[in-house]
This record gives sequence, C-alpha cells and structure tokens, in this order.
Amino acid sequence: MTFCFTGVRSFPKLWKSNSYLGLCPGHSYMSLFPKDCYGIRNQHKWFSLKTASPQNTKATNLPIAKARYRRKGNESCNKQVSPESSHLFAAGAAKKRAQMNPQSKDHALPPVKNIIQLPTKPLNSEEWDKLQEDFKGKANFEDWIISQMAHYNSSVDVAKSLLAWVAAKNNGIVGYNLLVKYLYLCVFHKQTSEVFDIYEIMKARYKSLESGGTSLLIRGLIHSDRWREALLLLKDIKKVMTPSKKNYNDCIQGALLHQDVNTAWNLYQELLCQDLIPMMETLKAFFDFGKGIKDDQYSNKLLDILLYLRNNQLYPGESFAQSIKTWFESVPGEQWKGRFTTIQRSGQCLGCGKTIESIHLSPEEYEYLKGKIMRDVIDGGDQYKKTTPQELKRFKNFVKYCPPFDIVIDGLNVAKMFPKARESQVGSKFQEVRNHVLFIFMSSSAEDSTWIRLLNVVSQLAKQNLQVLVLGRKHMLTPCARWRKDEMEKVQKQASCFFADNISEDDPFLLYATLHSGSHCKFITKDLMRDHKACLPDAKTQRLFFKWQQGHQLAIINRLPGSKITFQHILSYDTVVQTTGDSWHIPYDEDLVERTENVSLLVGANGIP
Repeated sequence: MTFCFTGVRSFPKLWKSNSYLGLCPGHSYMSLFPKDCYGIRNQHKWFSLKTASPQNTKATNLPIAKARYRRKGNESCNKQVSPESSHLFAAGAAKKRAQMNPQSKDHALPPVKNIIQLPTKPLNSEEWDKLQEDFKGKANFEDWIISQMAHYNSSVDVAKSLLAWVAAKNNGIVGYNLLVKYLYLCVFHKQTSEVFDIYEIMKARYKSLESGGTSLLIRGLIHSDRWREALLLLKDIKKVMTPSKKNYNDCIQGALLHQDVNTAWNLYQELLCQDLIPMMETLKAFFDFGKGIKDDQYSNKLLDILLYLRNNQLYPGESFAQSIKTWFESVPGEQWKGRFTTIQRSGQCLGCGKTIESIHLSPEEYEYLKGKIMRDVIDGGDQYKKTTPQELKRFKNFVKYCPPFDIVIDGLNVAKMFPKARESQVGSKFQEVRNHVLFIFMSSSAEDSTWIRLLNVVSQLAKQNLQVLVLGRKHMLTPCARWRKDEMEKVQKQASCFFADNISEDDPFLLYATLHSGSHCKFITKDLMRDHKACLPDAKTQRLFFKWQQGHQLAIINRLPGSKITFQHILSYDTVVQTTGDSWHIPYDEDLVERTENVSLLVGANGIP
C-alpha cells in the first residue's frame, strides 16, 4: 500500500535531506530474505500522504480507499493473483521470507508432549507430591512442569505454588531454571510486584545473570517506576555482548512510557551504531508518542526514520502505517491528509496522480554502481577464498571477446526452481530482453535430469535469437547421470560455455558479466546477493545496488512440468519509501492479508484529488 500525506507547511528536510543519508556513521544495510521467494503471493501496499490546501474542501474528509484482498487460509477464495502479486521485490516480501526462515525468538519454549494434565489452580504440598508420583516421564519433574507452564502461559499463582513446594523440599532454595521460567510467566502476565521479588532474589544470589534472564528482567521493569533499573541491566549486557534489538526496544518503550524522550532517542542512535536493525514496534512507538506534538526537532527525527526505511528497503506493517498516518494528520498547524491508494503498473499513484520513482538508474548512477561493484565486490571482495585471480582474469578475457549479454542465468538456482521429475518440452514467454544470455552453472550436487530442466530454459531463450553463455564447473565436462553428454552437447550448441574450477564462487562471475554487458542486461537467480551487498562501503551504494537489482533480477513464475516458462514482469517503479517534498508514498505490509493489488499509503501537499 502507499500512504499519501499532504501538508500546508511542509517540513524543510523533506526535500533537503539526502535520500541516501544513514542515521549513524558506519550503519549497515538491512540483511534480507533468506529463502526461496519466487512463489511469494505478496503485493505492494502503498500508503500515500499529502498536505491539504485550505481551498480544497474535498481533502478535509478523505475516504480510505479499499484495496481488494483475500484473507490467508480462505480456501474458497479466488487463487488468481495479479502479475505483481508474487513479485520478488514486493513490499512485504522480506516479511514472507522471514516467515519461511524465522529467526529464533527470545525465550521461545518448544512444546513438550503432555504426560499429565497441568493444574489450573494452586496446589498444596500433598497435591504436588501426588502429581509427581503420577509423572512417568524421564525428565526432571520440576523442570518439566515449569517448562509446560511457561509454554502454556499458566497462572502465576499456580507456578508460585510449585516454587513454594520446591523451596520447602530444598531448605528454601529454588534453582535458577525454575526462577527464570517463573519470571517469564510474571513478565507475560505483567505481575510487576512478582518481578521485583524475583529481581531481588537474583541480585542477592547471583553475581551476574545470563542474557535470557537479564532480558526478561528488562522487559518486566520497563512498565514500573523502577524502569531506569532496566537501563542498568542493559549496561550489564553490554559488558559481555551486544544487546539484542529486543533489549533496546524494551528500554526505548520504557523511556517513552515515562516521558524521557532524550533517553529514548539516545538508545535508538546507540542501536543503529551497533549495526542492529530496529524492530518495527520500536519505530512505531516514536510515531505514537509524537501524536499531537508541535516540535520541529522531534518531527525531523521521525522523518529521518522514514528515510531510514527507504535506505534499508524496509516496509512498515499495517498498524505502523496507521501510526504514521495518524502522526502526520495530528501535527498542530499542519494539514496533512493520508489515504491508502493503488499504484498502477505504469507507476502512477491513483491517489494523487503522481508517478512513483523509476526503478531504472540514470547513466551516472549506473556507472557509479558498476565501478563500486567492480572494485569492492569483484576485485576487492572475499571471492578469492574460492576463486583465484588467474581464473577471474581468464573469465574477464572470455567475456571481453563475447558479444554483450542480455540475461545472466544462475544455472543451479534455475535448476532448483523446477520439480525433480523429468519435464517435457516447454515453451517460453519472455519480454523486455535483447539478444544475449549468460547461463551460469556452479553445482556439484545437482539432481538427476538437471540439464534437461536447464536445457529447456536455454533452448526457449535461444529460440528468440538470444545468445546464451553457460558458466559451469569443470567436472560437468565428465559425463555422468547428472550431466549427460548428449544434453551437454545440446547446451553447448545453443550457448557459449565457460567452465570454472570446481571450488569457484559463481556470484562474482554473474555480477561481472551482467554489469559488463550494460544497463539493459538482466539476470535470473534466487540468490539475493546479500553477502555482496554487504561488501559495498556505504548506504548510498547499497541503495543503488538494491535498486539496480530490482530492475534487473528476473524470476520464473511458472515452472510446472509441461507448462510454459513464464518470466515475471519487472516493475517500472521503485518499491521503497519516497517523497517529493510535498508528498510521501510509503509501501507497507497489510496485516494477515495477501495482496491482489498494488496499493500504498499516500501523504502529500496541495490536496489529494
């Protein structure tokens, strides 16, 4: 969605700020998408903002445009989606990838098979004794029962009766594991007085706490008058390790809850300087706190957050987008208005009529990025751990005497896109390419019939007068079940071939061939080049790399046996937060909804039509 806001007096830094400016020296990019994303059914949601002109009465009472969507899990709904709905770089694609490859959550407790029924009310000593006798598991009873209670968020009173029973049996001593899990329940149920008690016990008994227990104490203290003690615990963590973004989020939330804005912003800057990506709820908290506040300095910091989202290709969730909209519209003396809108395939916003930024780099930007990648990734990266300078030089000379390519294909990734079953001959639908294709092959463990699947892709592209270059490894020249001689010969007849050493890294070759061929050249791979993006020295270059990647990385969206190979349409516009000074367009994730339209939040000036 795009959020569109408009205002009578626009903020000075809307158009003066460097759009590539990072918020902290040395702050790094956001690492994204760890898994296959070609099947993601996700759409660009946009939130657009404009400031309403006093003469424009229509802009004072704007309706929220309803986006067409379907609820997840609705089996009866139409499964057809628009071409952009599964786009590789759709707003929300990062969220989908994170769901497919979830990060470990703080204090997440694995489910344990129930052997006995958990008590629902506090038990006395005799009842606990009886329950222990009925327990037939191999695990320690106390550890098992407290883990079950934590997993199912049992009543604090029930857990407290367990600790009293354990203490009575052990001369008043309760083990650390039991204390921490009891603390978890107290924090979950917001039993602040119990958190205090456990905190005092732990301080008296242990000289230091492990990070899990400290994190729970921080979370339990921030809602109380003793919230500043959470900051001391944060310092304790910093003595031995970098605090988590959740630790910072809890402390920032506590500071804002208790009106200590300076401390909250200082913690935020500290978080960025640690190269941590803030939680969306952290950023949302700043916008929620700023509602109705007339403070230019605070407003400018919130605009910096929006630029941070842009520079790191981050997308707020729906509730965060609502907070952004509410904040803009609440600024005293301003007349910003926001609406949810749709971005057409042409890049035009239906809310304000403006055209979203083009995905294409200018010639100057392209040459700048090409030079940076050649120096910092191709020549200056860590690829020589697997690729020798001699081999890279050999490849450069090889490319030098080939015609420019139009498409570079990561062969191993393409092979893995297809089902394992041997496929029949398939057709191809390919748009917006020119005349040459580089096919990159770097696999030592491909599935049987790999070459048949890849040969289908190469053949269909070659039929369109595309010259294909297949980059492989030398062991592929040795006939075997995976790399059949006759199929290899067919590939070589339709493509120039370069075979690298078996241990070589393929991405530097892919990037070099694509960039060397010119700005028209596209590439196909599931690899999102995170490591190579990390080699780039600054936020500006990383931002340009991602923009170039969006405009040049193709995805195969139909790869079923017997069906046509269809390539995904490349969007003509950039899918990041953007501003023209008198308007903002903010792509975001719609909660619990899979997109079937390209919508956004719009915020802008001079009224929204």
